[in-house]
Amino acid sequence: MNLYERSLAERVLHALLFEVLAIGISAPLAAWITGETVLSMGVLTAIIATMAVLWNMLYNWLFDRLQTRRGFKRTLWVRAIHSAGFEIGLIIMVIPIIAWWLDTTLWHALILDIGLVLFYMPYAFVFNLCYDKIKLYRMMRA
Repeated sequence: MNLYERSLAERVLHALLFEVLAIGISAPLAAWITGETVLSMGVLTAIIATMAVLWNMLYNWLFDRLQTRRGFKRTLWVRAIHSAGFEIGLIIMVIPIIAWWLDTTLWHALILDIGLVLFYMPYAFVFNLCYDKIKLYRMMRA
């Protein structure tokens, strides 16, 4: 089995692990920064996480297909580009939701989302790097 081949079940597990850990960290932080309640920000981050889970599965499937066709290796630079592409797509999808949820302008929603991206970019990079290393370790032990 190839390190980067993932079944649908593994993709779901990967996305859920990523989002559950991220919500646990980002919701309280976002509530503190915005002055909103933890419940309000928790629900908002859960909505965003649900969107992100679906986007994550599609984006990573497309990324894997691109890698299969082009044959590149997952270097640190490729992982950085991978994370940036994911976040840019997610930003485009969630800004209107944030503006609606917080009853604010698209500009303010963008500013808040930039804050979330500043958290998620390094988080996604580290999470995926660790995930790949753990998967490789488990494959080598099998």
